[in-house]
Amino acid sequence: MSTIHSTLEARPPVLLISTILGHILNIFKKYGTKALGTYLLYILFKYQNCALGVRPRPELKSPRGIPLLGNTVEILTRRREDNYQIQTKFHEKYGRIYAMTILGLGRVINVSEPEAMDHVLRVNFWAYEKGAYFRTVLDPLFGGGIFGADGQHWRWQRKLASRIFTVQGFRDFTDTVFCKEADLVRNYLGKIADQGRVIDLQEIFYKFTLDSFGEIAFGESFGCLKDLDQEVEFASAFDRLNTSLSHRFGTPFWKFTQWWTGEQEQIERDTKTVYDFAYGVIQRRREQGFQMQHKDLMQLFMEAEDEDGKPLSTGMMKDTLMNFVIAGRDTTAQALSWMFYLIHRSSARKEILEKLQEETDRILKGGYPTYETTKQQKYAEACLHETLRLYPSVPQNMKICVEDDVLPGGYKVYKGEKIAWSTWSMGRDTGIWGPDALEFKPERWLTGEKPSSSKFVSFHLGPRTCLGQQFATIEAITMLSLLLQRFTFELVNPDIEPGYIASLTLPMAKGLPIRCKHRVDKE
Repeated sequence: MSTIHSTLEARPPVLLISTILGHILNIFKKYGTKALGTYLLYILFKYQNCALGVRPRPELKSPRGIPLLGNTVEILTRRREDNYQIQTKFHEKYGRIYAMTILGLGRVINVSEPEAMDHVLRVNFWAYEKGAYFRTVLDPLFGGGIFGADGQHWRWQRKLASRIFTVQGFRDFTDTVFCKEADLVRNYLGKIADQGRVIDLQEIFYKFTLDSFGEIAFGESFGCLKDLDQEVEFASAFDRLNTSLSHRFGTPFWKFTQWWTGEQEQIERDTKTVYDFAYGVIQRRREQGFQMQHKDLMQLFMEAEDEDGKPLSTGMMKDTLMNFVIAGRDTTAQALSWMFYLIHRSSARKEILEKLQEETDRILKGGYPTYETTKQQKYAEACLHETLRLYPSVPQNMKICVEDDVLPGGYKVYKGEKIAWSTWSMGRDTGIWGPDALEFKPERWLTGEKPSSSKFVSFHLGPRTCLGQQFATIEAITMLSLLLQRFTFELVNPDIEPGYIASLTLPMAKGLPIRCKHRVDKE
C-alpha cells in the first residue's frame, strides 16, 4: 500500500482523488467491507497531518494539517493581502526551514536560511529547476521564455540576453533613453505641481519603465509618456494577467475555480491583448528592418539560433518579449514606488531625504545623470538596496528538486519536493539583519563590506542572478535624481503602509497617491 501512495505526490488533484477512489473500489470488490474499513483507517492514520499522496515526514516542522488535506485549506482560505506576513510568522514560529503539504502540489519546504539558499541557488544549482508545474501555471505569460526555462534551453537564452547588458550599453541607455524618458515625467510633474493635483506615482513609474524598456529591448516606445493621463491597454491587460496567473500557485483546483468565476475568460482576453501587441512589434521589425547602431534585445534574438541550430519561431520571439517586459517594467517601477514611500512616510528619518538631495546636487550640479555619476551616488544606491531588502520586487519564489539532495543542517529534500523561499521574510529576519531589521537604514550598505548575496537575494543568487541588476539600479537612480533635483513630495497617507497585491511581483494595491511641489531652494 505504501508503494502506491508514494507515487501519487504532485499529481493533479482530480487525478489523484480518482486514483485513490478507484483503488478503494477495487479493495471493496476483492476483499469486502472489513478490508475496506482497515484500508480507510490506514489511510487516515498515514495522512493524519499531510495531504493525500504525500510522503509523511514527521521530522520536518510544519503547521498542523488536516487529515488527507494537509495545509490545503489554510492556503485556500488565506487572505492574499496577508500572504507574506503569514509566511514571516510561520518562519518565526517553526524556524527557517519548515514544510507544508498541499493537495495535488505535494510538499513545499519553505526556506529562509542563507546557507541553505546558497546551496539551492548556487552550490547545487542543477538539482533544482523551475519545473513543469511552474511553466504550466504561468504559460500564458512566460511560455518558453527564460524565466520558466531549465537546462540547455535556459542556458542559451541567458547567454544571448547577456550581450545587451554591457558597460557600453549602460552608458547608451542612460544618455539616450533613461534621461529622455525621465525628462517627460519631470515635465508632466511640473504641471501637476502647478495644479496642486494628487497623482499615483506608481502608475507614473510603470509608464516610465515600460517606455524605457521598449526602446532598449526592441527599439519601440509604448507611448505611455506621451499622454500620462491615458490608460495603456497593453499595460492594464499585462497587470491583470500577472495577478490572475499568480493566484494559481497553491490552488489545486485553479482550472475549475477560474472557469467558475469567469476569470478564465478575462485571462484569455488579456492574453490575446498582450500577444497581439507582441506579434505586432515582431512583424514591424521584420518589415522595417534594423537601423540602430547597437543591436537591441529583439535583434539579438531575431538573428539567433535555438539550441537545435534553427532560427527562433515567432512564438519564441513573443515569449522572449513577454519575459523581459515583466523584468524591465514591473520590478524597477515597484522598487521606485516603495522607495518613495519609505523616504517620505511620517516615520522616516528626515536626514535620509536630506542626504539624498545633498548627494544629488553635489554630484550632478544641476545636470543630467550619466553612467559615471550614477556609480558615484552611493547613498542613492544604498537606499535602493535597503528598499529591496524590505520590499523585494519578487517577494517569493519556488523551484522543484529533480534529484534527492541534503541541505546544510542535514535536511533531506526528495526528488519531486518543492523548495520555496520568501525574500520578504528573509529581509525582516533579525537573526540575519540584526535587531534593527525592520528599520529602513541605508547606512547598513555603507559600512565597507556589503551583505552577502545569500542574505540579500532580491536579485536572486548563483547562475540565475538577475542579468538586469545594474540596469535596474542605473534606471532607478536616474529617475530618483532627476525628480529630487526639482521637486519635493508629500504622501497623501504618510501614516499608512500601502497594501500590496499578491502577484509574481510586489505592486502596491492602490498605487502611491502623492502631491509634488517645486523645490523652493531651486526656484
